[in-house]
Amino acid sequence: MRVVVVGAGLGGVAAAVGLHRLGHEVTLFERGAELREAGTGIVVMPNGLRALDALGLAEDVRGHVMRVTHGGLRDWRGRPLLVTDMARARQEIGAPAMIERAELHRSLRAPLPSELVRTATPVERLEPGPTGVTVISEGNPVVRADAVIVADGIGSTLRAQLFPAHPGLRRTGRMDLRGMLPRPPGLDPDLLAGQLVDRRSGAMFGLFPVGEDRLYWFTDSALHGTPPDADEARRQMLSLMADWHPLVTTLIEATPPAAVYVDPIACLAEPLPSFAVGRIALLGDAAHAMSPDLGQGASQAFEDAAALCRHLGNAEPVDVAERLLRYDTERRPRANHMMRAASRQSRLTSRTGIAAWLRDTLLRAVPSRLATRQLAALWNA
Repeated sequence: MRVVVVGAGLGGVAAAVGLHRLGHEVTLFERGAELREAGTGIVVMPNGLRALDALGLAEDVRGHVMRVTHGGLRDWRGRPLLVTDMARARQEIGAPAMIERAELHRSLRAPLPSELVRTATPVERLEPGPTGVTVISEGNPVVRADAVIVADGIGSTLRAQLFPAHPGLRRTGRMDLRGMLPRPPGLDPDLLAGQLVDRRSGAMFGLFPVGEDRLYWFTDSALHGTPPDADEARRQMLSLMADWHPLVTTLIEATPPAAVYVDPIACLAEPLPSFAVGRIALLGDAAHAMSPDLGQGASQAFEDAAALCRHLGNAEPVDVAERLLRYDTERRPRANHMMRAASRQSRLTSRTGIAAWLRDTLLRAVPSRLATRQLAALWNA
């Protein structure tokens, strides 16, 4: 069966590899001139690791499982609010992996033969027919496929064509600044592991180890007007967080400018009515772009890829539309649940004033065992 995957991000590459290994004739289209991922670190949650296991792609990633013993939420001074026992969660359900995005992409794409990849080929349109889908690039038909997997990211143009009445993306009014740097000598990775929240400004700082010698950090703060460039955003965060735990500003200042990235946070304005339209299926951010508050974006894309491979594994061309409906039935409720949960988490951590003071008071009252159980339930859902 001939399958086209549009978009060579993490989810698209994982799906292409999985479908190729199942014996399908796969072509991966990428608008960029080469296969690559830019950025900083990325977390793969235990559920995402299980999906990569199903695809046979988890071995390298599992070498980056985090070894911190505690996580949760802290206030801006680093004092615990909600404590999770990461060692216990790791025993019960596994632990997240923290890996450099470019390294993860290289690992996932390694099994894909280069002749299956067409770079510098933007897919502008899909033309479905009764027996296949024609892929249009730069005004010309380039291939006809039995199935097409749309994995062209958060700003998917093909999603907009498939669902013209859908409102598309909405900005959350928040800004994400993130960076990576070498770990300072003698730094305990548990010192500020997790996320710091500030009830005065609604801002957040997160810190995670990447291997033995690097750290990944991010900030989440209110965005007013046009997103600033990385240098200006860093200056804004250093000013905003000047009286936070001293390690926060130390790490931001120590990060090389080239290793700092900034983005306005966006998500789908509302869930899609379906992840499948005839012989076309959507995957990852194209299907369910969510805020980053639960760190589930990549893991949900890997779950999509694993589900597509299960449903298309032994499919013939005549089976495609029915198999993709099964994929939609399996994945849409789960992914949309995560979208809603991420939005709730964003509202919780960005509160200010009295509401935030009440939040902090209630969080301090939650027993660590209960917080750990809830975290495990999220990872195991």
